[in-house]
Amino acid sequence: MKHLLRSCIMILLVCGSMPLANAQDELSPIQEVQTRLVKIFGAGGIGGLHSYSTGFIISPDGYIATVWSHVLDPDVVTVVLGNGLKLDGRIVGAEPQLHLAILKVDADDLPYFDLDDAASAGTGQRVLAFGNMYKVATGDEPVSVMQGVIAAKTRLRARRGAFEVPFDGPVYVVDAITNNPGMGGGVLTTRDGRLLAMIGKELRNAETNTWINYAIPVDELADVAHQIKSGTFRRSDTPKSRTAPPQNYRAIDFGIVLIPDVLNRTPAYIDSLLPGSDAAQQDLRPDDLLLFINGELIQSCKELEAELGRLEESDIVQLVVRRGDSLVSVELEAPEKDEP
Repeated sequence: MKHLLRSCIMILLVCGSMPLANAQDELSPIQEVQTRLVKIFGAGGIGGLHSYSTGFIISPDGYIATVWSHVLDPDVVTVVLGNGLKLDGRIVGAEPQLHLAILKVDADDLPYFDLDDAASAGTGQRVLAFGNMYKVATGDEPVSVMQGVIAAKTRLRARRGAFEVPFDGPVYVVDAITNNPGMGGGVLTTRDGRLLAMIGKELRNAETNTWINYAIPVDELADVAHQIKSGTFRRSDTPKSRTAPPQNYRAIDFGIVLIPDVLNRTPAYIDSLLPGSDAAQQDLRPDDLLLFINGELIQSCKELEAELGRLEESDIVQLVVRRGDSLVSVELEAPEKDEP
């Protein structure tokens, strides 16, 4: 109820700040965009993780682009179209380095965005942001819309201690509160409804504890989205244009033995602990499921090892694990490395 009230206040503030004539002029473009948006319901509900997000239709035969997140963990998610129709959505493919996932629903003649007809924007340009923040819409209700301004086009500082994300391309930083549960996967458009960017997932600066409102330009996503749709996409974990991620530490360095990593996203369960290790002394236990490291969601053994690989000597590692029905917090320190 508190989140719903906050959302309603935000929407009223936005609508109240828009001149009546402009609101009337933009009613048709706003409605057009809203018909191309979908609400997505999937995994969540643990440790405050929301179980909903937004997506946008990119073809008349049911392909949907959205942000890659924990919401998509199930094999099948529920997709609600603008008219309230509920459909099963299946993941066709994803590129986590772009925060992009493509879903497919069985439907035809859907209103959609043409990725090849996306617009671009510059600093100071007024924009609209669409998404299902706080799950305000669950059926045929339209998703929320906010107005804002492009504050900058820049790159995320994708490194340890700042925004710890794999994407290092350009983003629009927006002067609008888009960093809310459910907004991820929504869209940023021009005032006349032309597609600009996909709203990113919630992202916090680990140095300043501040949140960033950002969106990834469609021209950064379009090629991969087309390849996923056509079945020609082959993900490379170490693209030529990127340097390999550091591997300074592994779970075993803390005394943590993970279960065998045999799946694409093997959950980060602890198999055993080395006797006398820091992890054992801090009361980590076999069968604990590692959920967070330094505030970042961990969805697999690979993601855990990647986050540990960025650590440096004496860094503090804050872990949150699920133990039965409880969440347990543990703090470890990165050990000193032996001199080569």
